[in-house]
Amino acid sequence: MQDTILIVDDESSVRQTVREWLDQANLGCEILAASDAESALRIANDRSIDLAILDWNLGSGDDGLQLLQDLSAFHPDIVAIMITGFANLATPLDAMRMGVRDYLDKNHDFNRESLTKSVRRQLDVIRPAKRMRQLHQTLVAFRNAVEQVVPLVQSTSALNEPVPLPDAVRSLVRFLMQVTRASHGLLLVRHYDANKDPAETCRVYDADGKEMATETVPFARSVAGGAASLGQPSLMNDLQAVSIGSVELQPFEKARRNVLAVPMSVASGTHVVIELFDKPGGFSADDQHAARSAAGLGTELMRQALGQRQTHQLLFDAVAAAMQVTEKITAAPEQAPPAVLEQLRAGLANTGDDPATAELSVRLAEAIRLLATKHGPPALEHCLALVERVGELLDQVTDVG
Repeated sequence: MQDTILIVDDESSVRQTVREWLDQANLGCEILAASDAESALRIANDRSIDLAILDWNLGSGDDGLQLLQDLSAFHPDIVAIMITGFANLATPLDAMRMGVRDYLDKNHDFNRESLTKSVRRQLDVIRPAKRMRQLHQTLVAFRNAVEQVVPLVQSTSALNEPVPLPDAVRSLVRFLMQVTRASHGLLLVRHYDANKDPAETCRVYDADGKEMATETVPFARSVAGGAASLGQPSLMNDLQAVSIGSVELQPFEKARRNVLAVPMSVASGTHVVIELFDKPGGFSADDQHAARSAAGLGTELMRQALGQRQTHQLLFDAVAAAMQVTEKITAAPEQAPPAVLEQLRAGLANTGDDPATAELSVRLAEAIRLLATKHGPPALEHCLALVERVGELLDQVTDVG
């Protein structure tokens, strides 16, 4: 995810100069600017802000330290560089606690070199910490998802009874909203049977699993229909600019800014599409990747919810989906696997087990090794908790002690 820097200064010339310096430094960041505290807070309400460059004295009775405190209410991990002509009046300890990491004195050391050096120094700290938080959030989301699925599965008499549809919808939509940080979400179920009148029926459920009373446009001309035809998540970050000739917006889409449509192939004649809306800053390719990986788990759960027999594969798919989503974070340059993995592969081959099962075991071991190498104990603790929870459930439903 691209890092975002917010410049806040009441002097237009200073804002413009700082922005030009940062643009020319090729930092790989999105640069935003605001002239006062009110404008800055409006931006922070809509966008994720990683680093703020603030004027100590913003005029109109506002000061940068108070603004930083207000910004942290939106983004608790935000840090700041303070620009001031009154360095001797600063309160370094309090400011540091609030997230100030550097001061630049307008009267002494404020120039292109000092600013870009300070910004690069902060980004070197922000970026690895941000990656670790994203990893932590992703793993926590998957762990929560499995924990939400477990009681539903346990309540279905050894996986033979369908999960109630409202529970399945609520779990899936809220799970994907948490993973992608979407503001809203819903699920659309489309049935088609040429022998019935009407041949096509569509039902829409909100994030609480409650059916919505709404008219729907023909599925083939809808955003959901487009994603279903592609067979993969589809994003539109400017929903209001959608061509009326090619796609017709549903009534519940017309007031939205952006959408990520996640299709699930549940059964012949049935399409299920989760639509996620209004992510601050828009949806990304990482969101598509995460949604695609989670769709496997969602497909199995929706098959059960719609009346099809659930199998133990649901639990294995949950683990597989978790490993696939973390690939975007744990991916490392291609390299020869270490000797221990080759020994594991050889050992599994000698047991006479199914070769496909043996290869999956090696892949799982390699994925866990990458997590251990790159992200250390926190990532492994989440993986261990996830696998142990799935193991406990399998023991219960198969009567294995």
